Amino acid sequence: MRIVFLGPPGAGKGTQAVRVAQSLGIPHLSTGEMLREAGRQQTMLGRRAAEHMSAGRLVPADLVEALVEERVGRPDCASGYVLDGFPRTVEQAEDFDRMLAVRSAGVDATVYLKVPGDVLLDRLSGRGREDDSEEVVRERLRQYDKLTSPLVDHYRLLGVLREVNGLGTPDEVFDRIMAVVER
Repeated sequence: MRIVFLGPPGAGKGTQAVRVAQSLGIPHLSTGEMLREAGRQQTMLGRRAAEHMSAGRLVPADLVEALVEERVGRPDCASGYVLDGFPRTVEQAEDFDRMLAVRSAGVDATVYLKVPGDVLLDRLSGRGREDDSEEVVRERLRQYDKLTSPLVDHYRLLGVLREVNGLGTPDEVFDRIMAVVER
């Protein structure tokens, strides 16, 4: 099963994506971890990504897409994976859809964790990190809405969107996710 996780910062995507992957016995693929691994292994893609990261720049989308394509092509992903942190834009999603279509595959489910903005603001600004001031958090949420939330419509049109209430305990949210993934 190929699952994509969507949701704004603070929705719990990372936590829940790991749990879902473990429950289903498939890899959890985090783009951040893919970038770090490629850097550690000093692959060509890893060296290119490291140049950007060490300079404090975002890794270009085409490079991230190449890393994702390489990673999902590994044998441990043959029976599926949980993808966390990619795609971030509709353009990336369309490229990913085409890449999967070449492999006669597609996204089976997109889990969209829905959490109200005021709750996200409390969660993110309450962590005590310097980059989590209320103003910075509001800007991150605006950027998410602008760039990433159109993915909800993209996956809804494909018929694979599974909206999940992201409020409650981690166990409650996990149970709701598993209920929609397993149907």
